[in-house]
Amino acid sequence: MTALGSPTRRRPAPSRLGASPVLDVHGLVVRLGGVDVVRGAALRVDAGQLVAVVGPNGAGKSTLLRAAAGLIRPKQGAVTWNGSPASQLGTRELARLRAFVPQEPRLPDGLTVTDAVMAGRAPHLGLLARPGRRDHDAVSTAMRRAGVDGFATRAVSTLSGGERRRVLIALALAQQAPAILADEPTAHLDLGAALEIAWLLRSLADEGCAIACVLHDLDLACAIADQIIVLHRGEVAAAGAPGEVIDPGLMRAVWEVEAHITIHHGRPRLVALGPRRPEKP
Repeated sequence: MTALGSPTRRRPAPSRLGASPVLDVHGLVVRLGGVDVVRGAALRVDAGQLVAVVGPNGAGKSTLLRAAAGLIRPKQGAVTWNGSPASQLGTRELARLRAFVPQEPRLPDGLTVTDAVMAGRAPHLGLLARPGRRDHDAVSTAMRRAGVDGFATRAVSTLSGGERRRVLIALALAQQAPAILADEPTAHLDLGAALEIAWLLRSLADEGCAIACVLHDLDLACAIADQIIVLHRGEVAAAGAPGEVIDPGLMRAVWEVEAHITIHHGRPRLVALGPRRPEKP
């Protein structure tokens, strides 16, 4: 589990009673290779909220997020963005509603950081249109917010893994969409880089963005998320505030580990003690 540093931050504003969610997914079934890898899943994300999707390898986390982003066509179920069915939204319209940060930070090597982030303005530009003042201002703001303005002229091929992840988040911010979906944004990063990315996402939610992210580090998810969705074998095993859903029984049932859990500032902290003990006859 990750050792966490939690910088001072304001408490996110609670969702308005009766307010429509930015993203609403329910009854989602996704079939890949003849197998239903997500079965009846639900996911809701409100403005100003960070929702972490967690679970063991192969649980269907990335598939759920990609289907919510409109990158995979579900077998059944509903995905709506600001009340509009995703199936009725065009590619450009969907890109104005949500930005997607992929798991692998692949960027064309020939681009500078600024050029890469400018790609986030594509949903706002007409065919063959050149970026204008508004686009350059949006890119500058996104780069500063993501902390990549210090190496704006560097080629993306020279960046570290953590720097590339920040560039992808800057690209997402340049879209100026009300929601960001991030698929394992801290994967394969060292502790410092992972924490920087995690708290950047948390601060974006505090500023009103709707954030949904897949995380492998359960301690990190508990530290930054308002809500946690636990997937197990393609189904939602638990959902709610971290302190409401993460307990030793869930750890045994889903991750097959024994864990000691304490509460720190209202949030669970985990210490994995070992594999699940076999049931006594």
